[in-house]
Amino acid sequence: MQEFGSAAAPAFEPQPFDRIAVIGAGAWGTALALTAYRAGRTVALWAREEAVIEQVARERRNPFLPAAIDIPEDILVSNDLARVLDGADLVLFVTPSQHLRAMVRRCRPMLSAGVPVVVCAKGVEGEGGALMSDVVMQELPGHDLAVLSGPTFAAEVARELPTAVTIAAAAEDGFGRSHLAARVAVSLATLTFRPYLSDDVVGVEVGGAVKNVIAIACGIAEGRGLGSNARAAIITRGLAELTRLAVALGARADSLGGLAGVGDLVLTCSSEQSRNFSFGKALGAGGNPDMAEGGPVVEGAVNAATVGALARKLGVAMPICAGVEAVLNGAAIDEIMASLMSGDLRPEALEAENDLRIPHPAATSQEQDHPTEEGRLSA
Repeated sequence: MQEFGSAAAPAFEPQPFDRIAVIGAGAWGTALALTAYRAGRTVALWAREEAVIEQVARERRNPFLPAAIDIPEDILVSNDLARVLDGADLVLFVTPSQHLRAMVRRCRPMLSAGVPVVVCAKGVEGEGGALMSDVVMQELPGHDLAVLSGPTFAAEVARELPTAVTIAAAAEDGFGRSHLAARVAVSLATLTFRPYLSDDVVGVEVGGAVKNVIAIACGIAEGRGLGSNARAAIITRGLAELTRLAVALGARADSLGGLAGVGDLVLTCSSEQSRNFSFGKALGAGGNPDMAEGGPVVEGAVNAATVGALARKLGVAMPICAGVEAVLNGAAIDEIMASLMSGDLRPEALEAENDLRIPHPAATSQEQDHPTEEGRLSA
């Protein structure tokens, strides 16, 4: 159906995948399994925790999904990896970023040759600073790869509230019937789940990896009572930071203006449904957020260090992310905020950022005596 207000364009119909294996039965993995099922696919979902298997078998509910949604009997939920992967013609990896390599390596001998995979994890690997797509390509050579990202709260997807995402895959010959992102899109699209296509894998990935760190910063500002102005500034300058990093890695800057960039950033930084925002809010209020083993993973807390290490490796200025990393390492929040606010004054546009720097007239001698790698934190 033609979109309202859009010009007619030639249509083509990619072939959807039929049997989809979802690796990871957290809230997001479960929501994606439900989406694929509603789109008419045959779905198998792998869960690590025995408690999840038992509760699904008993009540058709997943304790990790914060929504009262029944999991249909037709969705296989199992901790038998070989059974879940058997016959799959598409695999979605939805495990936390720090566990992705081990999970992919475990799946490798059970995957049929050439089965394409979709990375749904968001983050940067600690050792070496690899993006999640790099991890999968290293472990699964010969398998085509796509990345799925965008502004998504799992509970809302599970409840069939309107959601749009971006699916990115390399497109050397342009988009067409056989393009992987197009095939994945038609495999998951429903009336409430709308995928858009991209050929900028790196840009889509970086948006998802960095936004969780920025969300912690926004949560800290909220918990500290710093107001809405501060949150808007953090979101906007956070977008500049993740765009700098993406471009340094070879992405297109305009990709970060889409769903996987600004869309995901705004969502994650503006709602307590975000674990990262809530975690930061507790930090800002002086609490000690719970990161107990077995609970939901706070990806931003994990990725603050990995994103920071990658930025330093590439020489990319990411002061807000550096500030979050410092706070997680014990730095005083008020000192970090003062440092961010007293950084050099300069142009806002990315292409002009290095053209002019003016010392902040309110910068204290103490801040000047304790510079960061950039001189002072400067968002």
